[in-house]
Amino acid sequence: MKTPWEYRYAHRTQKMGSSVIRELLKFTEKPDIISFAGGLPAPEVFPLKEFQAACNIVLETQGAQALQYSTTEGYLPLREMIARHNSRFSVHVTADNIMITSGSQQALDFIGRLFINRGDYVVVESPTYLGALQAWNAYGAQYISVPVDEHGMIVDQLEEALRFGPKFIYVLPNFQNPSGCTLSLERRMQLVELADKYGVPIIEDDPYGQLRYEGEHIPSVATLDSRYRNEDCNDEYTGNVIYLSTFSKLLAPGLRLAWVIAPPQVIRKLVMTKQAADLHTSSFNQHVAYEVAKNGFLDEHVKVIRATYKERRDTMLEMMEEVFPSEVSWTKPQGGMFLWGMMPENVDAADVLKVAIERKVAFVPGAAFHANGGGANTMRINFSYSRPETIREGISRLGVTLKEALKNGKH
Repeated sequence: MKTPWEYRYAHRTQKMGSSVIRELLKFTEKPDIISFAGGLPAPEVFPLKEFQAACNIVLETQGAQALQYSTTEGYLPLREMIARHNSRFSVHVTADNIMITSGSQQALDFIGRLFINRGDYVVVESPTYLGALQAWNAYGAQYISVPVDEHGMIVDQLEEALRFGPKFIYVLPNFQNPSGCTLSLERRMQLVELADKYGVPIIEDDPYGQLRYEGEHIPSVATLDSRYRNEDCNDEYTGNVIYLSTFSKLLAPGLRLAWVIAPPQVIRKLVMTKQAADLHTSSFNQHVAYEVAKNGFLDEHVKVIRATYKERRDTMLEMMEEVFPSEVSWTKPQGGMFLWGMMPENVDAADVLKVAIERKVAFVPGAAFHANGGGANTMRINFSYSRPETIREGISRLGVTLKEALKNGKH
């Protein structure tokens, strides 16, 4: 029987749904389950002492300001620090190009609110980040999926999608969530050229860019776009790319601090959007993050994160090579927090998960990451959260589960 509330929800709620990952995390919070399901940073790398000292300094020296309402754009010294960091990589931006958000998820929601009308097309990778689909489903987006391989989005198939006149292209070029793949330099340049040719903006979501464990750094899409437009290093950033990144993977996700880099006119619209949502991101958190991150701390701290996650990635890849059946393949990411498993097409990852849970190990079935269906035989596996000994045990359990699933699938 429907309650009176059922008749009062807005039409846009019909396309809203719970996150498969969040629901799965509730189920796997039991201490005896080894979970590779979440996208969780390792708590061992959180700089607790630095946060404790920063909190004391902020309260002692800037307490009244840090606990007061603030500007919607964000704490100016923090935005200036982000601008200096990004300018090192050939994109000249100032604080006027930056807005602080309460996590990247809020930035994705604001982009949907600002750009998407019901029925608008958005180009996404397949698979793509589930949180972006959740954010934009509420605004009635339709998706044009472009497949991904080991070198990222297959840009050769992008031009056909652009003929539909999409509002923007959404791409995670570095160690993509969920696949772990990285968009090659050649494809990034091709992406920039095609986007310019068809007049379609690019949303570059880059939470993992600094978490590279091997290989050479590849310039961001925003950087390549600026070069393509021959913008001088002193020119104001007016490019075709809106760039998103976050402190969640570099400091701690509980801060809920991220940022948007965009042309000033876009930032002004985003500011109005944010004013209607929450006025501004936590003043105290911004002050504390700045106090921790200033004076080059992040450059040194990220080395600790890289070393920790590289060991965990290597452990997982070695164990998978040892215990997974030969019919299963997987990506070998050069960084980030995830890898992507691919089973034979007749095997459903959701069915495998049910058996895996009985063996006290969990992952995320891959179908949820495909905007237009497919991917039932795939799975996302996180390696950043668990210690190496836990990874060995968990992958051993998963290997037994997969062998059993494939054996049953042949009958």
